[in-house]
Order: sequence, then C-alpha cells, then structure tokens
Amino acid sequence: MTGYEEQADTGRRAGRRSRALKAAGLALAGALVVGVAAAGWAYWHLNDNITSVDINSALGGDRPARAVAAPSVSAPAAAASPPTGSLNILVLGSDSRSSKADKALGGGDSTGARSDTAMVVHIEAGRTKATVVSIPRDTLVTRPSCPLASGGSTAVAHHTMFNSAYAVGGPVCAVKTVESITHVRMDHYVEIDFSGFAKLVDALGGVDVTTDQDIDDNRSHLHLKAGAHHLDGTQALALARTRHGIGDGSGLGRIGLQQKLVKALLEQMAATDLLTDPAGLYRAADAVTACLTTDTGLDSLSKLMRFGRSLKGLTASHVTTVTMPVVTAPSDPNRVVAKEPAASALWASLR
Repeated sequence: MTGYEEQADTGRRAGRRSRALKAAGLALAGALVVGVAAAGWAYWHLNDNITSVDINSALGGDRPARAVAAPSVSAPAAAASPPTGSLNILVLGSDSRSSKADKALGGGDSTGARSDTAMVVHIEAGRTKATVVSIPRDTLVTRPSCPLASGGSTAVAHHTMFNSAYAVGGPVCAVKTVESITHVRMDHYVEIDFSGFAKLVDALGGVDVTTDQDIDDNRSHLHLKAGAHHLDGTQALALARTRHGIGDGSGLGRIGLQQKLVKALLEQMAATDLLTDPAGLYRAADAVTACLTTDTGLDSLSKLMRFGRSLKGLTASHVTTVTMPVVTAPSDPNRVVAKEPAASALWASLR
C-alpha cells in the first residue's frame, strides 16, 4: 500500500469514527430531549392530578388561632430547610359508591361521596412524633353554619351526625365542624379517595396487617382469620370499610382496623425503596396524587415534597393512634357523643 493509499484509508476510518460519534451524540441528545420531555410530562401529570380547595378563603378569620410558631432561623436557611413546627391536619377518607367498579370493591348500594373516615393528625414540633385522633362518624355534634361554594350557607344543625358536615358542605364544612368541636386550628386538609387508596397499596406491593379476631363481612367482601396477613389493595380497602364482621358491628370497631392500616401503610412506605425503582415511584406517586384533595397549602408536587421532607424523621413506631373519647348518646343507642371532660382534655393537648 502506497503512502497515499494509507492516508486515504486512515481518512476513511477517521470519517467513519466521526460519523459514528455524531450519530451517538445525536442519539444521546435525542434521548436527553425525550427524557426531559417525559420527566416534564410526568411532573405536569402528577401535579395536575391534585385537586385543591381554598379553605382559608372560604372560612376567613372566624377560626381558632394558629399554634404559636417557634422563633425562625435566618431567611435563606429557612428557605433551604423544610419546616419543623407543629401541625394539625384533618385527614378524611371519602368513599364514593356510585360506580360499578367501586361497588365491586365492597362499596355498597348508596350513591355519591361521603366521609367514612376522619382523623386529626397532630404532628409535634420537630416532626419526629405524631398523634392520630379518630373521630367516630356516628358522633352527634352541633354542625355550624358553613359557606357553600354556590353561595349562601348551610343552617346550624344540632344533634346531627358528624359526617353529615362533609355531605352537606364538603371539605370546608368538614374543617369548620372539626374546629368547632375541638377548638383546634386545622393547618391543612387532606382527603383521600378510598378507591385511590387501594391503588396506592398495590403500588407499594401490599401491606402487612395483624388482625386480633376473625373477620367475616359479606358487605365489605372481606373474610380473614385472626392473625398476620399480607393484603393487596382490594383487601386493604375492604379492611378499611369493614364494620359488620367485627365486634358489635359499630363504627368504633372499624376505627381500630383503620388505625392498623395507617401504621401498616407507613411501615410499608418506609420499607419500600422507591428511589431505586423509578417505575414503582411513578406508580405510587400517580396513585397518591390521583386520589388526593388538599387545601391550597399542599396543592402541588413541590409543596407536598417539601412537606414530605419535613417528616423524614417520623416513623410508624412514633405514631400514636387514639379515638376521641365517646359514650352512647342518651337520645339514640346507635349514636355516640363526646365523653367529657376527657374529649376536651385530649383536644387541648393538641393546641
């Protein structure tokens, strides 16, 4: 081979390498563009999933005072670090029973959405401990007048079931009713749709729950022997709805099961390393945001992520679950009323 031929062959190889590098560069650039676009779409989709309610504007200033915040650090540091002050959050489980799919999960025959679960979550300053207080839905209360989104307001109702507040006035009336009976300011509102809860449990790979007695409830479609169980989303939702197959069939027995589920869900979330499973992380995030309604303080991914980071030191072992003290209502053996002074003392401890 002559020097000229060697130079030509070297030039051809260099040209092929150059074209290959360009192709690889274009492919990499294309992948990055697609990846950024996909990430942007995923963020938009998850953000758009969240439904919010402007409770602060609806209720105005006629509310219990906020807890006194601890002295703040410098502004730049505060912006970089998640908040650590105490919080009270009203968490409602709303149970829509109108679709065939939901009825197949044990939703029953009634229509519309209703609040079947109510918990006041008190997160202590430092956010490493929390107390979850369940309010029985059958508690008779005085429901205050609540503003309606369509204009006007509801009438004051005496000796009415607690969960009627959500039925007549939605999240705004639920918050106002809780604040009126507890005298505790709700800093945030979180509503979780039961059918979405089932999807979340499945996205996390199920939850481990130990039942203290056999459960045989044809209405919720749940049949379990006493003992340890790994439940999928459908079974976990059935457990949250179960009341007729345990104890005296009242809502108080169901509250105990729901509190077990809360702890089981926290434990499963801590045990599941979603950061190493992007697809699993997306499924879980999609399930959570799709079933979520919040106040405007938590109505975006960025706000939820900052709130989540503030709870990184909170574990299931540091979550205490209790039920508001109640006694049978004198006017109705199927209803309960707050037991005093125990109930008032409990709420005072959360202020």
